[in-house]
Amino acid sequence: MGITKSFLLELAHEVNSTKKIIACVPNDKWGWKPHVKSMSLGDLSKHIVELTVWTENILTKDFLDFQVDYKPLQAVTTEDLLVLLDKYEKVVISALNVFDEEKWMSDWKLKSGDHIIVEMPKVAANRFIVNNHIYHHRGQLSVYLRLLDIAIPGMYGPSADDAK
Repeated sequence: MGITKSFLLELAHEVNSTKKIIACVPNDKWGWKPHVKSMSLGDLSKHIVELTVWTENILTKDFLDFQVDYKPLQAVTTEDLLVLLDKYEKVVISALNVFDEEKWMSDWKLKSGDHIIVEMPKVAANRFIVNNHIYHHRGQLSVYLRLLDIAIPGMYGPSADDAK
């Protein structure tokens, strides 16, 4: 199996998991934070969703420049996020379906103006900057929801809330 096919399989499973947990975010708690240094529930949810489409940037460009290319996600409800997640999933699938497998080892940069934050092969950027980053923040989101006494959906099998 090639790298592209493995990312397509992973995307199908993981976007479903992301949809399940994002759907649990209550609109009336978007500003809630578990700690003053934490992101708000809404900002964390938006960050998880926006990271999904970064795969398309990695596949089609050689860098993402925060000063030029980054625009904060404009969403104000959980429903907005779910619509965007569906859209981003389609964009990423389309980009993966036409991506040249040989280019996975070409470099991609995350930068801010002239400052290079990180530079690595596209395959590593997609794994570490997108996928692992999403999984990390989904775990964080599950803790936020638990602290708000909101049931957590199972993502890799049943959760304690799914057990009966």
